[in-house]
Amino acid sequence: MDTLWNSRKVVVVGAGAVGSTFAYALAQKGLADEICLIDANTDFAEGQALDLAHGLPFYPSVQIRAGESRDYADAQVIVITAGAKQAPGESRLNLLQKNAAMVEAIVDEIVAQKSQAVLVLATNPVDILTYVALQRSGWSKGRVIGSGTVLDSARFRYLLSQHCKVDVGNVHAYILGEHGDSEVAAWSMTHVAGVPIDKYCPVCGNCENWHGERERIVREVKNSAYHIINYKGATFFGIGMSLVRIVGTILQDQNSVLTVSTYLDGEYGLRDVCLGIPAIVGQGGVKRIVQTELYPEEQEALERSAQTLKDGIASLKQLA
Repeated sequence: MDTLWNSRKVVVVGAGAVGSTFAYALAQKGLADEICLIDANTDFAEGQALDLAHGLPFYPSVQIRAGESRDYADAQVIVITAGAKQAPGESRLNLLQKNAAMVEAIVDEIVAQKSQAVLVLATNPVDILTYVALQRSGWSKGRVIGSGTVLDSARFRYLLSQHCKVDVGNVHAYILGEHGDSEVAAWSMTHVAGVPIDKYCPVCGNCENWHGERERIVREVKNSAYHIINYKGATFFGIGMSLVRIVGTILQDQNSVLTVSTYLDGEYGLRDVCLGIPAIVGQGGVKRIVQTELYPEEQEALERSAQTLKDGIASLKQLA
């Protein structure tokens, strides 16, 4: 019996540094059959798509082109990277007013095309804008997710691997909560080669002051984006690869555990907020949130992070 072949089509909204870096990395991975770039500046999108397409002889088989709103209709994943970028010294929450209206307009266009895609947000402040997009779309909560703390968790794992002098693939660690200043390092969920970090690091011989090192590592994770922005104006390689990881697990139904930003309805004692939390991600988006018992101080910090985001949502509603 003949079956209808359904292409793995990804639409990228925003052809700037983050969107184009993501598209470039996605093309090299061979995870998508078709990549469409959409941007308010149509000439810019055409140029970026053409530049990327000139590498087709060196990629796995993929189509790359500039797209338009009708491409939302048959996309499997739509990734929104468009938005005002974070300026030096500016917090992610300061971007809220600049980007919320733009996200709502994009979501309206997607819904108008009767898209069945999973929507992935990368525009900052990503947790609040994920909430905005979810409410605006009216879709099920699993279909609208943000990049959350996937990048923060990667930074956390990298710094721990450097400290412990062990391959990063053997380090499992998560940053929870806001993708921003109130994020929470979940030491209770951190281990090296299956050994809880609190048991591994005191005896690994790589530090004399483990508690001091913990504080330094968390501080570096939180300040990473600010340092990179001060150095070169924007971050795009790390987030580009993080988006490839998220989109890849959706397209291939990998059921990977990723700290995407997703809507909580009682999990971890939190409701009516989107934030980074470990979730099983695969075809259709978030399938299930992974719940575990955090240290009391981590739970309290996660609740404070959630409140920070709720305050941002409330301020946005007041402006509406």
